[in-house]
Amino acid sequence: MAHAKGTFEVKLVPQTGDDTGGDASLSRMTFDKQLHGDLEGASKGQMLAFGTGAKGTSGAYVAIEKVTGTLHGRSGTFVLQHSATMTRGVPQMTITVVPDSGTGQLAGLAGKFNIIIAEGKHSYEFEYTLPETH
Repeated sequence: MAHAKGTFEVKLVPQTGDDTGGDASLSRMTFDKQLHGDLEGASKGQMLAFGTGAKGTSGAYVAIEKVTGTLHGRSGTFVLQHSATMTRGVPQMTITVVPDSGTGQLAGLAGKFNIIIAEGKHSYEFEYTLPETH
């Protein structure tokens, strides 16, 4: 298992015109990330979310994110699948590489991606495997 870490910036853009029946607790967003560190690149994704709106309460989101970049010197693309639940302020998040989504030198990539938010800054840790190149 290889390990990558670094920082990222994310821009969330709420989408309007969704058929949510006027329910403000349901939302859809697009997002763009700039990744730095062992994984250098950019990503684009879409998120569906539910939240009560009160700080420290419960909610959930799912997202699909396509990453384009270089991971420890190997370039290509891959897709991350997000599933997260917040239970009374305590987050539980699973972000995994979609099987067979890797392209270029990242073909065969598998792994789990972890997002860390501390003091308003975003960072990541990525545990992954890649086939040996010959």
